[in-house]
Amino acid sequence: MLKELELQNASCLRDGFNRPINYLRISVTDRCNFRCFYCMPREGVPFKSHSEILTYEEMALVVRAAADLGISKVRLTGGEPLVRYGIVDFVRMLAEIPGIDDLAMTTNGALLAQHALALKEAGLRRVNVSLDTLNSERFARITGVAAFDKVLAGIEAAETVGLTPVKINVVAMRGVNDDEIVDFARLTLNRNWNVRFIELMPLGSAPMNSSDGYLSVQEIKEIIRTLGSLEPHLPAHVAGELSGGGCQEVPSAPIHSDGNGPARYYRLSGAIGTIGFISPVSEHFCFSCNRLRLTSDGRLRPCLLWDYEMDIRTRLRSGATLDHIRQMLVDAAASKPKGHRLEERLAPEGRTMSEIGG
Repeated sequence: MLKELELQNASCLRDGFNRPINYLRISVTDRCNFRCFYCMPREGVPFKSHSEILTYEEMALVVRAAADLGISKVRLTGGEPLVRYGIVDFVRMLAEIPGIDDLAMTTNGALLAQHALALKEAGLRRVNVSLDTLNSERFARITGVAAFDKVLAGIEAAETVGLTPVKINVVAMRGVNDDEIVDFARLTLNRNWNVRFIELMPLGSAPMNSSDGYLSVQEIKEIIRTLGSLEPHLPAHVAGELSGGGCQEVPSAPIHSDGNGPARYYRLSGAIGTIGFISPVSEHFCFSCNRLRLTSDGRLRPCLLWDYEMDIRTRLRSGATLDHIRQMLVDAAASKPKGHRLEERLAPEGRTMSEIGG
């Protein structure tokens, strides 16, 4: 029998702090065709063997159990999700699960142009593309590969087929790309993009010291204000998410917060697109966290910035039923901490970002 936490409201999973949990991030692979220095070491990390990685069928079973508990939003991540064979078929598999009404993907974009149409037809709603620079040479230094033009082509393809709105994720780093912050913000004047600036997080090999690259959202905002004032703005796709029923609630945060994520959105005067800020270090958003994570090797991770994980792979391969999986999801939600401890200089050490999926 499922615990009282679920029975109180079968249509809405909640954690121990009464936060509704309606969002599951799935890392479909630990492999990546980039070597971004803040995500994994340049020499890479030891990849999991094929047998250690969950099959698509196992992942889909977890999603079916999650949907039964009111989780309606799924995001596919990696490593790089598009390097895993059969990813389009997996998207189709998830899109057909009743209750999953928002299916998205975070990608580095290098393989997006060749898959965009098939992903859209399979049921993917939109994409987030990681892009930390608009300079091809700097791109190669950050990522370790010369694929800048491929990423731009991927973004264009996503727009063309309707994987919109396209969100551009920019990890802002002092001394690395802080001189391009204005250039990224300026893109929103004439493009319907959501450019989102993300603070560098102290996870894995990423530095925590400001002298090592950390740039706060407040500093980023001050740089952007040289273009003009920033007005709080609720993008249309966010307004649609916040108006939904079930587990979706408006979090106790400014109205320009994204109901499906941690970004706070603004718009420059006269701009077509929007600018988002994600501040896990300087202004954490733990009070409105609505997500669980499933790693590619079958661990449920209640919080990105804690090392605690639950082994669901062993249960799946021991004949777990949907009831068993639902119970594990309930337990994972119950174990979510109130917040991370970055302000105490305590950061997770067990995995790199590439192993978790962000």
